[in-house]
Amino acid sequence: MGWFRQVFLLHSQVKVDIYMIKISVKVLAVIALQLMVSCGSGESSKKAENAGKTDTITTEASQAVRLPAPYATPSASVNSEVVGWPASKTPKVPEGFSVTRFAAGLKNPRWVYVAANGDVFVAESAKERSLPEKVKKTLSGKSGSGDLVESPNAVLMFRDKDNDGIPEIKTTFLTGLNQPFGMLVLGNSFYVANTDGLMQYPYEPGQTKITAAGKKIIELPAGGYNNHWTRNIMASKDGKKIYITVGSGSNVGENGMEHEVHRAAILEINPDGTGERVYASGLRNPQGMGWAPDAQNTLWTVVNERDGLGDDLVPDYMTSVKNGGFYGWPYAYWGQNEDPRLKDKQRPDLVKKTIVPEVDLGSHTASLGLAFDEQRAFPGKYAGGAFIGQHGSWNSSRLVGYRVAFVPFKDGQPSGGPEPFLTGFIADSASSKVYGRPVGVAFTSGGAMLVTDDAGKTIWRVVARKNG
Repeated sequence: MGWFRQVFLLHSQVKVDIYMIKISVKVLAVIALQLMVSCGSGESSKKAENAGKTDTITTEASQAVRLPAPYATPSASVNSEVVGWPASKTPKVPEGFSVTRFAAGLKNPRWVYVAANGDVFVAESAKERSLPEKVKKTLSGKSGSGDLVESPNAVLMFRDKDNDGIPEIKTTFLTGLNQPFGMLVLGNSFYVANTDGLMQYPYEPGQTKITAAGKKIIELPAGGYNNHWTRNIMASKDGKKIYITVGSGSNVGENGMEHEVHRAAILEINPDGTGERVYASGLRNPQGMGWAPDAQNTLWTVVNERDGLGDDLVPDYMTSVKNGGFYGWPYAYWGQNEDPRLKDKQRPDLVKKTIVPEVDLGSHTASLGLAFDEQRAFPGKYAGGAFIGQHGSWNSSRLVGYRVAFVPFKDGQPSGGPEPFLTGFIADSASSKVYGRPVGVAFTSGGAMLVTDDAGKTIWRVVARKNG
């Protein structure tokens, strides 16, 4: 009868386990309901508290920017699912342009830089996450959006001497990096901005690989909130200075501003790494930088604004960057509109100084890339304009961004708001499926526009079709 007793005990244990599971499910359901009610009441109280605080701003580009009250809509989270590009499919371009694959099958091509000799450099990189971060991202639904790839930590080089869109040479130019992003050739040096510092390597134009040891000429605060690990670099027009973008380490300073030193800023250094200073601050996550044609040494950048205030707050923007200027983060946005989450930590002196940017790029669009058509290679209204890579949203109830936007420029200033240029990245908005996600933008010496699509593992090439 021993076997009968064992079966009886096992049966009893199973019944107990099932009972406990049922109790646990009920308890979890009650807790979830309480959380939903408390969150809902929290959202309602925040919305009531900020009722009537809608603002409308007219920018220098005559763009009317409507800023609803904070929490006018709930803070949503909709993550895209990357399905990849079918072989027969490409993004869409306006009439008079064509788009082709410049390179495909890459490993998270994040940023692109074109040297003066025409060589194209591409940084393959991604945020390196700890195991707990990976688990959190997976549970939040972001695992399919391309946010959990391993960082290749490499720079590739492409050479297309005849400008036919088919590179004759593709090499692994540089390895052993730490989440590389911005690249720059200046004199006989090749610079790479790792997440934790700026590296300088000896370089001769035309070389296809760097094997020499580089040196870190400046330390940078590593990592950052969400995808604020990227560090872009650009030289001044006279080559005497280098500008470095560093995003914030938090959404709105919630970890303490003592952890935001030399962050949410554009830094300026000498080419040898000396003379570091903050050129402009209050820029939550500046990325692309550029010099507008016809402008008098005016630096422009695109900036990712903050999360958590609703679908339509706060708009990402494109702005001219004033030496010593303050652009609001984390205390205010778009002028003297205070962030309600910093009530007890406000800085009225800085709120008062907050500069209003020139161009509204849409809330949560993740505007990253920036390139000007300095050669005026594109026809009509596109000549001399700005092109912005919008990586796409997660903190919105609908997919926004996921395109390259165009902003017209005249006499060195924006003459209108953004409009679609390179589109078709969204496969199905209802199911949040996307083919890819555009990031960096650059123009080749032959007048073609290159766009890195990290999630789509592709570099797209856009050219203006010649008549006849």
